[in-house]
Amino acid sequence: MDPITTAFVTALAIPVAKDVIKDGYEALKAALKKKFGEESDVVNAVEQLEKKPDSEGRKSILQEEIENAKIYNDPQMVKLAEELLSKLKEEPGGQEIITQTQTNTVSDLTVGENFDEFKPIQEGKNSLDM
Repeated sequence: MDPITTAFVTALAIPVAKDVIKDGYEALKAALKKKFGEESDVVNAVEQLEKKPDSEGRKSILQEEIENAKIYNDPQMVKLAEELLSKLKEEPGGQEIITQTQTNTVSDLTVGENFDEFKPIQEGKNSLDM
C-alpha cells in the first residue's frame, strides 16, 4: 500500500488524541482538497473511509483513487504522508498498525519503510486480473 493511503488508514485506526497527529491528518487531507478539489473522487474516498474506517472495500477504493491520480508522484503529498506516519509510529500500537496496513494483499509482500522504491502496480498485472 502506498504511503498516502497507509497514512490515512493508520490515522483512522488509531485514536487520534494528539493535536500534532490531528494537524498532520488535516494537512494531508487539505492538500488533497487543494490539489484535486473538495468534490474529487480521491477526497470523496477519504471521506467515505472516515465514515467506515474498518471497511476493506473503502480502503481499496482510496488506494485505487490515489493510484489513478498518481498522487504518490507528488513530493509534497508523500512528504505530508511520511510526516504523519512518523507521528503515528510514536503512538501505542502505531508501528504494528502501519506494518499491517503496508502489507500488499495482492502479493503478500510488505512494502517497508523505503517509499522511494514504491511501485503501486506490479509489472504485468492489473487490478482486474486479481
